[in-house]
Amino acid sequence: MQKRPLAYRIRPKRLEDIVGQEHLVGKDGVIRKMIENEQFFSLVLYGGPGIGKTTIAQVVADAYGFSTYTFNASTDTKAQLKEIVGHAKRYGALVIVDEIHRMKKDIQDFLLPHVENGNVILIGLTTNNPYHSVNPAVRSRTHVLKLNPITKNDLLEFLKKLKKRFPDSLSANLNDNVFDYIVDASNREIRTAINMLELIDIAYPDQNVNLDMAKKILLRPAFALDKDEDNYYNILSAFQKSIRGSDVDASLHYLARLIEMEDLDSILRRMSVIAYEDVGLANPSIYPKMEACARACERLGFPEARIPLAALVIEMALSPKSNSAYAAIDKALDDLEKGGMRKIPNHIINIANFEEKAPYLYPHDYDNHIVRQQYLPEGMEDRSYYEPATTGKYERGLKERHEAIKKILRKKG
Repeated sequence: MQKRPLAYRIRPKRLEDIVGQEHLVGKDGVIRKMIENEQFFSLVLYGGPGIGKTTIAQVVADAYGFSTYTFNASTDTKAQLKEIVGHAKRYGALVIVDEIHRMKKDIQDFLLPHVENGNVILIGLTTNNPYHSVNPAVRSRTHVLKLNPITKNDLLEFLKKLKKRFPDSLSANLNDNVFDYIVDASNREIRTAINMLELIDIAYPDQNVNLDMAKKILLRPAFALDKDEDNYYNILSAFQKSIRGSDVDASLHYLARLIEMEDLDSILRRMSVIAYEDVGLANPSIYPKMEACARACERLGFPEARIPLAALVIEMALSPKSNSAYAAIDKALDDLEKGGMRKIPNHIINIANFEEKAPYLYPHDYDNHIVRQQYLPEGMEDRSYYEPATTGKYERGLKERHEAIKKILRKKG
């Protein structure tokens, strides 16, 4: 009989076996305390792929001893959930909901009362930030816990221990730089790293394996990474700072190093950030160009994708720069963190309430489509977040419009 994949066979059964996530499962971790104190809370676990969300959910389920069901919010049906809830009403149940950010409203409406009354313990899993992607009704009935990316050292230590635990399944002798290569090429996803380790052993059982041998089997790009420091993120940082600093040659140099790694997703993500954070409103035509570049690169793949990437990087580096949008939203978020979640003025709330309500003034009924009325919450009327830069023609126009609006409002006041 064929063995199950190693990643399946070694799935942790105890909190002690989980890689990383010390803040959740360590001595003072909230999940450990929850289990030790036999407190059953519904959770949403979020973080990148392959870092242990499903594993933690299964370990929690085993610790509670409840009947456990899995439900995929993308593909499973309300009828399937009704069967689960029917069992839960009689015996209680823990339901692990994968891709909870995709849960349809009618399924939420059916499930949430059972979560609220305690018949169902819910553990939702998502790679998306639940504060943006998960319905507030779900969030209000769960505790949201973030998983941290797996560190290089944690994953290295885990793979070496795994090798010792399974000498029959992992009989190949790996050089240290092969372990380093697996960690980097797996993007620190535990399951991917285990699969790579197993694949090398299938190819080279009982043999001494060097880096060239591993590369032939894994067929992953040779990441230019230092042994003790993840130089990859330093290259991404240098790439962004070179564009921000308008050094076109340095920008192309770091782009070339990133292209050598063939990690197109990371390049496009970083360039999207640069378009909005660093070029910004000084040249907003860069936004659709970035989207067009991404589509072209995904269609072409490497090596041809290097050409649209280079064209856009040159334009980004030589473009005027403005971080005014980035700075403005950070100021607004900082206000919220300091307790700036004040009450919305009644006249701009749609839903009727029992408070006296001033009439909403429809700006299109007034000269210049501008009317003086309060939009910011009470006590925050004088807040100002956006400070226009004047490096680009487009934002100079925004600055003039901004000042003209304030002048019109002063006259009307």
